[in-house]
Amino acid sequence: MKLHALRLQPGDDLHLALEEFTQKSGISAGFIAGAVGSLLRARLRFSDAGVPNLVGGPLEILSLSGTLSPDGAHLHLSAANARGGVLGGYVMSGCIIHTTAEVVIGEATALSFRREPDAKTGYRELVVSPRPD
Repeated sequence: MKLHALRLQPGDDLHLALEEFTQKSGISAGFIAGAVGSLLRARLRFSDAGVPNLVGGPLEILSLSGTLSPDGAHLHLSAANARGGVLGGYVMSGCIIHTTAEVVIGEATALSFRREPDAKTGYRELVVSPRPD
């Protein structure tokens, strides 16, 4: 296993920045090990919702989890508003960093992740295989 860390800046898009970092770093099987920070706003898809929801901020990132592959990221977020109300969902592009986001990414160096269409779910789902070296 290998660890990577990065700090995102105000105005960065959380989803896009993590996908870009995955590509630039050559990560073939990544996962979110930890994250803290804040969002100006979040764009989340709630469970079984067909469309994303725009959630105004500022919001504190309480947790970020997910997998990272060359085919894209699958991320879930929980965040709190100024009154301590918490919500979460599937991270879409449009989650904009407010002050900072500090993200630690784990890389499973013996594995390879990819996303392929799944007839049962209708989504591109994770396929795990040994890393060809």
